[in-house]
Amino acid sequence: METKRNNFIQNLFSYQRRFTKKVAVGNIKIGGNNPVCIQSMTSTNTLKTDETVAQSLRIIRAGGELVRITAQGVREAENLEFIKKGIRDAGFSTPLAADIHFNPKAALTAAKLVEKVRINPGNFVDKRANFSKVDFTEAEYKAEIKKIEDKLVPLLKICKQHKTALRIGVNHGSLSGRIMSRYGDTPEGMVESAMEFLRICVHHDFQNIILSLKSSNTRVMVQANRLMIVRMEKENMNFPLHLGVTEAGEGEDGRIKSAVGIGALLADGIGDTIRVSLTEPPENEIPVAKKLAGYFTERENHPPIEPVFPIPIDFFDYQKYDTQSVVDIGGNNPTVVISGAESKNDIKPEYIYLGHKLVGKTLNTQHNYIIDEHAWERQEFDTSHVFPLYSSVNNYLLSERKSEMLNFINVSNKDINPGYLNKISNRKDVVMILEASHPNGFADQRAAFFKLMNAGCRVPVIIKRTYTENTLEDLQLKSASDFGGLFLDGMGDGIWIENKGEIPHQDIINTAFGILQASRVRFSKTEYISCPGCGRTLFDLQKTTQEIRKRTSHLKNLKIGIMGCIVNGPGEMADADYGYVGAGPGKITLYKSKKVIKKNIPEEHAVDELIRLIKDCGDWVESL
Repeated sequence: METKRNNFIQNLFSYQRRFTKKVAVGNIKIGGNNPVCIQSMTSTNTLKTDETVAQSLRIIRAGGELVRITAQGVREAENLEFIKKGIRDAGFSTPLAADIHFNPKAALTAAKLVEKVRINPGNFVDKRANFSKVDFTEAEYKAEIKKIEDKLVPLLKICKQHKTALRIGVNHGSLSGRIMSRYGDTPEGMVESAMEFLRICVHHDFQNIILSLKSSNTRVMVQANRLMIVRMEKENMNFPLHLGVTEAGEGEDGRIKSAVGIGALLADGIGDTIRVSLTEPPENEIPVAKKLAGYFTERENHPPIEPVFPIPIDFFDYQKYDTQSVVDIGGNNPTVVISGAESKNDIKPEYIYLGHKLVGKTLNTQHNYIIDEHAWERQEFDTSHVFPLYSSVNNYLLSERKSEMLNFINVSNKDINPGYLNKISNRKDVVMILEASHPNGFADQRAAFFKLMNAGCRVPVIIKRTYTENTLEDLQLKSASDFGGLFLDGMGDGIWIENKGEIPHQDIINTAFGILQASRVRFSKTEYISCPGCGRTLFDLQKTTQEIRKRTSHLKNLKIGIMGCIVNGPGEMADADYGYVGAGPGKITLYKSKKVIKKNIPEEHAVDELIRLIKDCGDWVESL
């Protein structure tokens, strides 16, 4: 089945940046042939000028090329003038962006003072969606669009006058009730939310626009951005895109989740500016974003990869590649993890690779083991937990003592041709280990999967990549970018990260499980949907996130949202089990799914109340 909507990029098998309109934001240009712009957002109170200036300068000195500052009201918008002066007095011309929610008057003020204004189509005119079904007639729907135009055009006039750029920033967590009524909280809804505003801008000859479609769900975020490109091209538009995964979290989780979502798009040349949202000091985001963007410049002008047609997947509708089950791999089995060592915690890989090591007759049967073909041929052991890895399909076929249950075979894209497929496709005891040494390994492995799919080959596939990293963050960002896009599109029955640098095996195992969770194919630990904080946050988000994580991290398969304010809280937590949301100074509201359970809890008691809620709902287990 060749999808009719695969034209979100020119070439699925060759890395090249997507061409976009060039947009001026102060003294920088975004889009066109310009490098990916790196930005972050302050988390201070915008009315506290000195604190906001100081934090902005830390972002800038870390390499931030644009600083975003929330302006929840006209007073905060007016104070941007003094924040900007403080930054300019320090010798920096870095452009500033005002972040606006709910308050068009604040946008009108900010547009006269800073170089860019971000508005959210979900709340610039509309009230907050209450998740109830509302049916709009066609006339009522058009009347709602007219309301948008009446509010938006005055802003466009000011932006034109002051040469201010505009970001139309859609959040999955704050779609309007009108959009929700027709599209639900879907990628299509996100795209239409942006298009409503974009069409008005274009109609009024305003072109200085950047778009963003963000979600804490990486699959939704990637699909929405792809679909946005298709929709723009259909209407002869090519505006630049700002990429980000909202509420990605902190530490390892935040880095991996951001790299899965942002990296899946950057790998296809999509994205003109990025922000990695971490529940950490904002200056921490900059080096992470720079590494992530820099990883993809390395693959420009790479050796050619032979295109594969037809395109057998729909990039806008997730469907797992259907493979047969071999032992516990493929079919409906969970996506497996292969590691070079055993795990020291309770999240354990299914297979341990021992290479040429002697196995012995006594094994830890909590695991299965993989050994190279030559070690397999010369040893005697219990074959119910040890399986061979063959370097080629021919060696597998020639072996006189292959496993009756499961045999692994190394393969690369260049090996897969009609002759190879004829040898392997009907085997019921084989799992392929798909490797890549090509500079654009992502596209190379994508091509391999397309060959297998088009041939109807249902042999399970483990995706393997080999790195030489000595820094854990580098390994997390690169591997999450390489694997994430494939898993998000339904490819792969397992993951194998091999690293020849100085990184402990346990960290590599944790990274593999983190990638599977961020790609939404296997959940093995508590997921925290936590925002990075901004001037609207009225409690210590970083400290609270750490406390909640400390007390709940043993609860497997739960999703807990931790939101600084209500802008995205209810929406981004739509698929979370529990939510902890700032409701006012020192006050917290608790959610069970989308439902408010308890309002205005004093902050000092709120974490205890969250634990009590989890217990009352029967989702609590005691830590071992």
